[in-house]
Amino acid sequence: MPRNAPKFHLRRKDKEITDIGEIEEIIRRAQVCRLGLVDGDEPYVVPVCFGYERNALYFHSALEGRKIELIKRNNKVCFEIDTDMEILGGEQACGFTTRYRSIIGVGRAHILDNDDEKIHGLSVLMKQYTKGEFSFPKEKLALALVVRIDIESVTGKQSGY
Repeated sequence: MPRNAPKFHLRRKDKEITDIGEIEEIIRRAQVCRLGLVDGDEPYVVPVCFGYERNALYFHSALEGRKIELIKRNNKVCFEIDTDMEILGGEQACGFTTRYRSIIGVGRAHILDNDDEKIHGLSVLMKQYTKGEFSFPKEKLALALVVRIDIESVTGKQSGY
């Protein structure tokens, strides 16, 4: 996983996750990826189901919509993935804390054009949630848009571990 030129600097170095194996474990255990895009001068965040493989995230979408239009205009994206979130109570309001593991990264989103790339991306996505091999009928492929995010940098953070 690339870690060159990290975009996010943690104030609390004691919470930083630097081990790539731990970062990949968070990614593989997660259920949702929050994708950050830019719409003019406004941020836009959307949750997506995703898959991870070799420095890339994959997600699928309808053929059109806001996130796809934004990616076509500017393919630079940010993403956030978290697991193991738990609120830990305290006697007073200031005694509450959160236990979590998360990553934030940046990359470039690429809309996949050919069926072989789309099938590969959808297979990676399915492996995120289940085991087994799946087939993807050509008529269904024509209705799905598949995006690969090439990860450029990522930072991990944890609390309570």
